[in-house]
Amino acid sequence: MSPAITVTEIQGRGRSVISTRPLKAGEIILKDSPILLYSAQSFVSKTPHYFCSNCFKSINSQTPSVVSCQSCLSFNQSTLFCSPECHSVALGSFHSPWVCEALRRFANPLISLYPDNLEIHLQARFLVAAFCLAVKSPEKFGALMSLQGEGLDSDEVRFLYSVVKEIRPPAEGFVVSLEVVAALLAKDKLNAFGLMEPFEEDKERAVRAYGIYLNASFFNHDCLPNACRFEYVDKNSGDDNTDMVIRMIHDVPSGREICLSYFPVNFKYVDRQKRLLEDYGFNCECDRCKVEANWSDDDEDGAGDGNGMVEEEEEWNEDEQMVEDGMAEEESDDQNNDFPHAYFFVKYMCNRNSCWGTLAPLPPQPLSDSSSDLMECSVCGNLTKDSSEFNDGI
Repeated sequence: MSPAITVTEIQGRGRSVISTRPLKAGEIILKDSPILLYSAQSFVSKTPHYFCSNCFKSINSQTPSVVSCQSCLSFNQSTLFCSPECHSVALGSFHSPWVCEALRRFANPLISLYPDNLEIHLQARFLVAAFCLAVKSPEKFGALMSLQGEGLDSDEVRFLYSVVKEIRPPAEGFVVSLEVVAALLAKDKLNAFGLMEPFEEDKERAVRAYGIYLNASFFNHDCLPNACRFEYVDKNSGDDNTDMVIRMIHDVPSGREICLSYFPVNFKYVDRQKRLLEDYGFNCECDRCKVEANWSDDDEDGAGDGNGMVEEEEEWNEDEQMVEDGMAEEESDDQNNDFPHAYFFVKYMCNRNSCWGTLAPLPPQPLSDSSSDLMECSVCGNLTKDSSEFNDGI
C-alpha cells in the first residue's frame, strides 16, 4: 500500500482504509496483484474460454503458440495457455498436476449433482486454488485465512469437503477439515474480486476470473465512493495483466476513510441493499442510503438506470447552487440534501451507452499541485474532459 493510506479498525466497520495525509483526485493509492486467481468457467461448459489460464490474457488467432492442458481435456475441460512459457509457469504453481487431478475429481459429481449451480462450481475452483496456495506459499495462505469471513455449515459445504478431503494437497502436516473448507469459502465470498472482460458496447460484461487481492480486500463499501478500481485486462504486458489499481475519485483530507463501491453506483436503493446483504452480510447505512431509504417507490423509479440519470441531472441543473453548497465543501451536511448524489452522477459517472462506470482523473503529474482535467472511466476506459465548474472535495 501507499504510505498515504493505512489500515485501522473503525467501530462498526471492522478493518478499514484511511488516509494518512490529504489525497489528490486521481492519485494512485494502491497497486495490488492477486495471491490467487481461478477461472469463472462452469464445469458443465464444453465451450473453450479463450484466455490464458496463467496470465488470463485473451487468446485469439494472432496468438502464436497456444498450448492446451491434455490432463484437463481428459474430462472435457479446455484449459489453454497463451505460450509454452505460461504453461511452464502454471505447471509449477496454480495448474500443477495436483490441480488437474483435483479438478478432474470435482468435475463428474458437480456435473451430476449440481449441473446448473454455477456458484458451487466456482467454489470448487476456488478451493483447489486455495489449497494449491497452501502448498506454494503457506505465508500467503495464512494471510488469506486472516481475512474477514466466518464459515457456515451447509449441504454444499459438506459436499465440497467430501471431495477435497480425498485429494488433500501434498503438503506435509496440512490438515483438510470441514471447518477449514467452510472458513475458506466464507473468505472467498466476502473478499474475491471479479476480473472482468474488457468492455464492449451493447454487450454484457462477463467475469473472466475471480481473485483474492489481499490489500484491496481492506476497502469498505460506500454507495458514493471516493475511490475506484481500475483493471487493464488485455492492455497490460507481462505479469501485470491481472493487477488492480485503486485511484482517488476526488480530493479527501487526512484521516478520511477511503471506500470503493462494490457494484455500479447507479443501482437502486432496494437493489443495493439486497446485493450487500446477500453477498456481504450487511445493511448499508451510508449517507446516500439514509436519504434514499425515505424515498417512495415513485421516487426510485428510474433512479437506478440510464434514464434516471437524465432526470437527476435536470434536478441538479435547476438547483446547482444548492448542490455546490451542500456537497463541494468538506464539512457539508449532505443528509439535508434531497439529492446528495446528483452532483456525483453528473461529475463522476460515465454516460457512455451501457457503461455507467465511475470516472476518476488521470494521476496528477509529479510535483504538481493540481489534478488532471482528463477523466478516465473505470469500465470502458474512455477519456473525457472534466467540464465541471465546481471544485472537488465531496
